[in-house]
Amino acid sequence: MAPISKECDFLVIGCGSGGLACARRASGQWGAKTIAVESKRLGGTCVNVGCVPKKVTWNAAAIAETLHEAASYGFQIKETAPFDFKTFKHKRDDYVHRLNNIYARNLSKDNVEYLHGRAHLLDKNSVQVTLDNGTRETIRAKNILIATGGHPSVPKNIPGAELGITSDGFFDLETLPKRVALVGAGYIAVEMAGMFHHLGSETHLFIRQETFLRTFDPMIQESIVDEYERQGIIIHRNSAQQKIEKLDGQPGWMRMHYTDKTAPDGSTIDLDCLLWAIGRSPEVEDLGLDKAGVKQDERGHVVADDYQNTSVDNIYALGDVCGKVELTPVAIAAGRLLGNRLFGGPEFKDAKMDYENVPSVVFAHPEVGSIGLSEPDAVAKYGRENVKVYRTSFTAMYYAMMDPTEKAPTKYKVVCQGTDEKVVGMHILGAGSSEMLQGFGVAVKMGCRKRDLDSCVAIHPTSAEELVTMK
Repeated sequence: MAPISKECDFLVIGCGSGGLACARRASGQWGAKTIAVESKRLGGTCVNVGCVPKKVTWNAAAIAETLHEAASYGFQIKETAPFDFKTFKHKRDDYVHRLNNIYARNLSKDNVEYLHGRAHLLDKNSVQVTLDNGTRETIRAKNILIATGGHPSVPKNIPGAELGITSDGFFDLETLPKRVALVGAGYIAVEMAGMFHHLGSETHLFIRQETFLRTFDPMIQESIVDEYERQGIIIHRNSAQQKIEKLDGQPGWMRMHYTDKTAPDGSTIDLDCLLWAIGRSPEVEDLGLDKAGVKQDERGHVVADDYQNTSVDNIYALGDVCGKVELTPVAIAAGRLLGNRLFGGPEFKDAKMDYENVPSVVFAHPEVGSIGLSEPDAVAKYGRENVKVYRTSFTAMYYAMMDPTEKAPTKYKVVCQGTDEKVVGMHILGAGSSEMLQGFGVAVKMGCRKRDLDSCVAIHPTSAEELVTMK
């Protein structure tokens, strides 16, 4: 084995949100000698090809929506030039680069040594890091954290699949596609379909079943599918893709062969962008998990308990590489708690992440928010006789000035359990849902009852008041 070139208390492999949070807590607050290793850009998926640039793009799409709706309020807006996607893209890149630099400064401020390279476990305490210049460092660490995240999956059995891009490639696009197809039914496909559509692309969404967002409450699934179709997004149900091929004489264009509900015998569509959003895989390639004895599940995720312990007593794992709750704030919270438990003293010996009642949002058009159990899951857990559901559907006041065909839905559902009507699920769809759910999420996390919602005086006129006035 190569000679040891560095030693530390804590080696963090992966500088996404969770890894950075844990490294900074261990070193900056508790003084542990910490080294952090990243092979790509600081900030991981969220900052570089996820939450942050996605929300910036969603903002642009929301502005496009508002400009379209402004006429209903009497504004006559004349478009003198089309949306400048290229300028927008480069300004978005600049913003992300500023965040990368901020993360680097924060590591330095918290005395975390940062190495840019690819890490490979040699045994339970030793890691070899291949740096950008090809040289190698061998690090001996008392504790190791695996926080390498994940990457988008691409189908392996469809000829020509490599002609498509993934959500990572979405942020590399220099021009807005004229006609785009997205394949997938999760939040990434739904969010990006909405953004493409409202920024001006002809948008096709290919799903395997009848609805998308199938892990969400049925009210959410059915409502957002109907709304996307109302807006003009073309949804291909019960679809499958056979092959993709380049179009001769049309650079950048391709032809996708597929079947769907309306074309069970097969059809084709010509595209200048195909985006695969069929799921994500853990970033474990070349990590050497087997050499250290770290167990993985059947999908390759690192197996870790609620304390982030793996099968090896000094190796821990958190975030998307574990495949548990793949959300940035979850990884950050888990990272800080782990840093406290490992280095913060005996008062933190039981610190761990609570993975129940984690609020989540889909930045669709309109937004979707959810916390807790869906209605079917609550019924399965508690029995139909022990579940009571409150729901409301209405038109938000924002749409009062618009023609009926232009009005987007707002729908809320509160799922309660037992005679005490403990709120075990809350599902909301409509403008402002992302900001709204953060506050209501605190109430659900605290174990609120329906009567607690009822006791809060409504703020009028708002959409949120409907959550405290349900009958």
